[in-house]
This record gives sequence, C-alpha cells and structure tokens, in this order.
Amino acid sequence: MAQMHIDAALADRLDSLESHLQAESPVLLQVVKAFRELDQVGYRVGLLRDDQSYATQVPWWPLISILGTFSAGKSTFINDTLGHKLQKSGNQAVDDKFTVVCFSPEPNGRVLPGIALDADMRFPFFKMSEQIEQVAEGEGRRIDAYLQLKTSNAEAVRGKILIDSPGFDADEQRTSTLKITDHMIDLSDLVLVFFDARHPEPGAMQDTLEHLVGKTIGRKDANKFLYILNQLDTAAGDDNPEDVVAAWQRALATQGLTAGRFYSIYSDSAARPIDDPTLAARFERKRDEDLGAIRQRMQEVGVERAYRVVAALEHQAHAIVDEDIPRLQGLLAQWRQRSGRWALGAGLGGLGTLAVVAWLGLDLLGLLAGAVVLLGPGIGVLISIGLALGLLALCAARVADSMHQKMLRNDDALAGAFARNARWWRWPVRSIMGWNGAAHQRVKDVLHSGSTFIRKLNDSFTDPSGQERSTASSTSTAGK
Repeated sequence: MAQMHIDAALADRLDSLESHLQAESPVLLQVVKAFRELDQVGYRVGLLRDDQSYATQVPWWPLISILGTFSAGKSTFINDTLGHKLQKSGNQAVDDKFTVVCFSPEPNGRVLPGIALDADMRFPFFKMSEQIEQVAEGEGRRIDAYLQLKTSNAEAVRGKILIDSPGFDADEQRTSTLKITDHMIDLSDLVLVFFDARHPEPGAMQDTLEHLVGKTIGRKDANKFLYILNQLDTAAGDDNPEDVVAAWQRALATQGLTAGRFYSIYSDSAARPIDDPTLAARFERKRDEDLGAIRQRMQEVGVERAYRVVAALEHQAHAIVDEDIPRLQGLLAQWRQRSGRWALGAGLGGLGTLAVVAWLGLDLLGLLAGAVVLLGPGIGVLISIGLALGLLALCAARVADSMHQKMLRNDDALAGAFARNARWWRWPVRSIMGWNGAAHQRVKDVLHSGSTFIRKLNDSFTDPSGQERSTASSTSTAGK
C-alpha cells in the first residue's frame, strides 16, 4: 500500500519522538512505527486529517496525576517529592490551574504558559484547547487560564511528568475543568487522590467522593489509583486518632472502595509537633511505611507507561475494525436510504405538479409526449434517466451535507471519513474508500505486533524460567 502524504510539521514531531526513544526504549520506538502504520489506514479512509496521527493521542512520557480536595496537601507533597518549593501551598486554594511539572537541567525553574502544552504532542494536554472548546464555547482560546508548565531540576521528575490539579469540588467545578480532569485521569499511568484528614465529616462530600472514587473504582485500570488520607498528624491530638482514618475508610467504602490502595500520610515539613513520643513514633512508622509504598509506585511508573502505550496501540487498532468501520458503514447506508427517499419524494412531487398543470388545461404532458415521439423513445429514456440521476445526485448531496454537519459536533474523525465517502457519485457504491483487504491486513499486522511488544516488555522486566538469573550466577561463580 502506497504511503499517504502527511503534514510536514507532524512528520517532524514524529521523527523527533522516534529519535528520543531510540536510546530510551527500543520497544516503544517500534510502537511509534506501528502507530504510523495505523495512520496510513486512517488517512485513506478519512478518519485522520493529514495533520493528525494516532500517535499524538498518547502521552509518551510516564505520567503521574495528583488530584484531591481543596487544601489536601497536594502541593506540599509535590514540593517534598522534588526536594524544593515549586508549588505554592496553604490552607486556602492557592492555584486554579493544572500545573504540569517536568525535568529541566537548568538550576532555576521556569513557568511557561498553557500554549506550551497545547502545542506539544509529547505532553498530555496536546490540543487540549480543542476539547475545551467543544464543552465550553470560547474557552478554548483561554488555554493559559487552565494550564501551565513548570520545570524543575529534581531527579524525582527526570524522565517523568507530574500534574498538580486545582482543588476539587464536583459541585462547583466548571464543565471545562471537569473535562480536563477526566482527560488527565484517562492518560495517566498513576493517579494519587488526596483527601484532607482535617475534615471530620467526609460523608458531607458525597458528590466529590463519587467523582474521585465512585467513577474510578470500576475502571479496567483501577489499579493505578492510590487513595491517600493526608495531614494525618492533625488527628494526633484526638482521643482516638484511628477513628479519623476509619471514618474516611467508611466514606470511601460507600463508593465501592472496600480494600487496599488506601494510605495515610503527613508531611514532616508541614506537620504539627506530636508531644507524646510513643504516639509520635507510631505515627511516623505508619507514615514512613505508606510513603515508601507510594514512592515505590512512582518510581515504577515508567514500566506502567510502556504497557499503557502498547495497550493504546492495540485499542486503536481494534477501534478501527470493530467501531469506526461498522459505524461508517451504518452511516453510509443511512445516507443512501435517506437520499433515495428524498429523490423518490421529489420525483413524485414533480409528477404531481405536472398532473395539476394538465388539469388546469395546460397540455405540458402532451408537449412532453410529443417531444418523445419527435426525438425518439431512446432519447426520451435518456432524458428521463438523466433527470432521475440529477435529482438523486442533488438529494444525496443535500442529505450528506446535513448529516456531516451533525457529526462534526460529536465526532470529527467519523465526520471526515463520512465526507470522504458520501459523495453523490458514490451513492450506488457499497464499499468504503481506502478500506479493503490490504488495509484490513495492515491493521491485523499491527495487532499482531502489539502482542510481540508485550512479550518483549515482559522479557525486559521478568524472567519466569530463571535462566537469565542462573546464567548470570554461573558466570559470576566461574569468575571467582
């Protein structure tokens, strides 16, 4: 299958991504190439414009998102992780933007506007302005009001990205902010959800708990969510501090979280002194244990990223075959039916008009019959066929335009494929442009390569047979 032309800027971005992965991950380098194979199918069918790629819909950096209620200590946790103060912190909401934190070797960090994220496919908010515009007209132009990029030279963020979100309140959150939140959750490899131990009545936050817990607990990737009760040091003065933890566990259980993945921590840099040495030691021991588990998951996020990207490749390949093509076939069948009905209705209406004219005494039907006799029946048939085809073409074009406009509001990719195929001269054609045996085989090859990539990743991180370890041990022993 010949290669389709793609936008030069997009080609440069994909080439740059491949160059970066050349040294970091040979497996993911091959995944980029597999995405480009899928792109060729998307271009031919019309599911992609020449400035789009399925590869740009996936963030290629390991991604950790941090969500939580207002003043739950998210920013303090990030500052402790980095080892320096990057985010403002306090008891009130201090930042209403989503902040992407990434590594830079420069000793002094920078703050860059949201456009830096919106225009760079390497980050998770690539073309986020377009998605915001779909849910809140006019807001897409205000991308800097929603996003910002900060850099840090901390080793903790080398090779990964952290996202700090605004304080969460489902009752008051704007639609556009919820859209960004859901997008961020979908793309993340690890999601830390923070709650504030200083709030003694978690049951009063049902809407927030439903969005942060209830809507995530049933996901296929639910294992990537860690629920963290922060600032537990504030409960040290209570008669029974375990009651605070128990209350939050009950609140989360009402949303379906009944076991595991629940941690309780506090920050040394912001903690209140605990006067009782025994109690302080117990709090510190629990804090250090849970913090260690959280940090370990953060360190392993690169591994989870690799599997997530391969899963995204397989999902996109399946989506083309199992969703996009069948939906497109259904829409085109609907277009043909509606066009035929419109043409039939218009034709019958035309005959009715002629009948009325004849009833009024204007012998136009006679004139037409005379023209047929004069020109011959063959010419008359050709005229009739031409008029019918012209009427059908007009109706097909009108119906296609109407359906296309409706689809543009909901599914830009499907709208593009429909517009490519729903041309009046293709009305009798049942096949989809660009979708044939070769294209189907191309998608199958990508799916097969996805299984190969998973095996290669498994070989990188596991050794079920123990052969490699045994070989390494034998080599070590032989050298002694």
